[in-house]
Amino acid sequence: MNNEHLRLFVRIAVTQNISMAGSELDLSPPVASMHINKLEEALGVKLIHRTTRKVSLTEEGRAFLPHAEEVLNAVDSAKASVGAGSFTPQGTIRIAAPSSFARMHIVPALKGFVEQYPDLKVDLRQSDSIVDMVEGGFDIAIRNASLNDSTLVARKLTADHRIVCASPDYIKQHGEPKTPQELSNHQCITLSGLDTWVFNTPDGLKKIKAKGAIRIDNGESIRDLCINGAGLTLCSLWCAYKALKKGELVEVLKDYPLESNTDIWAVYPSSRLLAPKVRAFIDYLKSYYGVKPYWLE
Repeated sequence: MNNEHLRLFVRIAVTQNISMAGSELDLSPPVASMHINKLEEALGVKLIHRTTRKVSLTEEGRAFLPHAEEVLNAVDSAKASVGAGSFTPQGTIRIAAPSSFARMHIVPALKGFVEQYPDLKVDLRQSDSIVDMVEGGFDIAIRNASLNDSTLVARKLTADHRIVCASPDYIKQHGEPKTPQELSNHQCITLSGLDTWVFNTPDGLKKIKAKGAIRIDNGESIRDLCINGAGLTLCSLWCAYKALKKGELVEVLKDYPLESNTDIWAVYPSSRLLAPKVRAFIDYLKSYYGVKPYWLE
């Protein structure tokens, strides 16, 4: 069984595209197809379904995938033990990340990352929708929401501390709420899917249904609208920290911290071993953000 055929098969499982997987390994589409055909012939089973739009793994292919990954990992480890071969992360790492966090805190990190790993290419997709990693062919996703998918392995990158804030102009015009209950007298700008705010109070957790005229699906847009005095909003410190330092926003309800179990996570499918390029990206981001991320300083 040819190890390069196995590497191609593993990349096809991720990208769901023979040409794309072949390109990552410097193989032309015809050669890539030939390699997969030879692997299937050697095993005596069909590993992938081919259509005009994409490929997908057969039941046998899904069963074979973790074993192929294990074989490749074992081969690489064996070579490394005797100092043979190059184990610098290489190929293409496909990343899915939330739009605002990616723009503010991943994109600025990429220059240093590719300089440190010159054999790696980065394919970053920014979307506030929760993507299907397998369907989308992603190696890793960055998420700042509660994790409910048991098929994913999660590595915490950093904390996601959230506050309620407003502009000085809004407070001057409408006053500052002193308790969570007083939010009912204010305009609240809400993030789509996050209109219930949970506060820690002396009497326990208090859920408040935030109400207002505006709901948006992007954190930076909510922050900017809040700066413009349109209302109060719940905002992550990684998004609001510059506006807070400039005095464009101020924190309100400081005595009632928000209850939140969200952090910034790196996730990848549990069916796959942690590829060197994914490990490199996770380690780089953890180092880039530090134990105390720069937005909390």
